[in-house]
Amino acid sequence: MKKWIGAAVLVVVLVSLAILPVSASPKPEGWQGPAGGSKPLENPGAAAKGYQEGKPEKSPQTIDGNRGQGQDKPLLAFPVISDVHVQWWHEPSQTKFANALNDLHAINPDADALVINGDLGDGMPADYDKLAELLRQTPHPNKMFYTIGNHEFYKAWHDADGNWNSDTYPNGESDQDSINRFLNFTGENKVYHDAMVKGYHFIFLGSEQYRQTDPSNLEDAYLSDEQLDWLKKTLKKGAGSDKPIFVFLHQPLPYTVSGTSFCCVNNRAIIQHEALKSILSDYPQVIFFSGHTHWELKLPGTLVRDKFTMVNSSSVVQPWTDDGNGGEMLAGPDDSEGLYVEVYKDKVRIQGRDFYRKQWVPEAQFTIPVQK
Repeated sequence: MKKWIGAAVLVVVLVSLAILPVSASPKPEGWQGPAGGSKPLENPGAAAKGYQEGKPEKSPQTIDGNRGQGQDKPLLAFPVISDVHVQWWHEPSQTKFANALNDLHAINPDADALVINGDLGDGMPADYDKLAELLRQTPHPNKMFYTIGNHEFYKAWHDADGNWNSDTYPNGESDQDSINRFLNFTGENKVYHDAMVKGYHFIFLGSEQYRQTDPSNLEDAYLSDEQLDWLKKTLKKGAGSDKPIFVFLHQPLPYTVSGTSFCCVNNRAIIQHEALKSILSDYPQVIFFSGHTHWELKLPGTLVRDKFTMVNSSSVVQPWTDDGNGGEMLAGPDDSEGLYVEVYKDKVRIQGRDFYRKQWVPEAQFTIPVQK
């Protein structure tokens, strides 16, 4: 997984390394970047040309004209996508992101919110500019939420010329610089915050440190005591209700959802994972969404229940899969996936979506009863 893939097309490095900028010099074969990352990206084929064939397969609950016929209308509907990795120079990532938004809009043009759960780009100012441009050009819900991923800190791996340069890391960049750019883009005051959407509680968590503060952080999420204390208090707001509570963090808890046995260097992915799991375990109505692993949705472990529910959201830009031999490998180069969530009075329905083929992932259709 750490070799070049498709060297005649694009240089591929561990997804903990972003794809190298156009101006960057090729790296020697077998070269690696920072340890503890997630996945490499590959140049998509048909997706790079804008896959537009066929009509999207809609959810049974959201087909126009069929709402209320055998199914109640959902009280809340929102997609969750992650690992979009939009980079200013990389057209395939831009095309896949736009295709995902268009497909989700066709499924339900009236979705109540959209969550992008980390790894928006590579933390470069031009990446944020390109992402904002795509959002202006492509239909999506008015209410947008974001979490910070490890790739939001990656400007530190680029030198003043925009080239990937690990020799000069951190290239004058502090981890707070990366956080500030993320907050400026999202309009939030902190990387952790909460919101109410149609009476349902959304809680967003985020890493507050990268390697500049502590090299041993690697690509893991660092949650301060202040953030964890805030989470305890914030969860209590809905403790008396049977409504689900939706919690979002880019990195997953170790050894839970699919792919976490590969991303959890030092048996983690979240540095304070024991404290976080202990807090969430007091709330069986929590549904915890994570990305980072890129593992495709058809695999076992997309949804895991252990006192609360945990869900993997795959990747818009490049899903990965089990290689059947105890390892992992790239899924199809055109593949692109995410989740679509509907909330009813008595259940939460989570559906895996294949954005390339514009169809549902049959192995990733989940119904979670609302706790009474």
